[in-house]
Amino acid sequence: MSKDKNPRRVADNEARAKLRMLRTSPQKLNLVAELIRGKKVERALTDLTFSKKRIAQDVKKCLQSAIANAENNHNLDVDELVVAEAYVGKNLLMKRGRPRARGRFGKIVKPFSEITILVRQVEEQA
Repeated sequence: MSKDKNPRRVADNEARAKLRMLRTSPQKLNLVAELIRGKKVERALTDLTFSKKRIAQDVKKCLQSAIANAENNHNLDVDELVVAEAYVGKNLLMKRGRPRARGRFGKIVKPFSEITILVRQVEEQA
């Protein structure tokens, strides 16, 4: 009498992880996402580890989560995983301000963003 299991939102050879409320602009986050698109996960983790961008450590956590999802939830082989997609979206926009000269008000926006990483198992050709 229980509910049916939810259908998978991704293919059988894929796994996904999403990280929300990252305190950086989507434009800056997209620069880091470009680093890992289309690469093998081992190479992508290495690139994120040695990146000088502050947000790269959070992206690395998201990638590790996607790898863990693939391994534990979907029984995929970690050595054959490739970052199929890494896309960025907007999130909250905190609005702050600062008093300026002559009674004016300087607007300060503090953007948040989110990243979704999709890893796919690809068999190597001999």
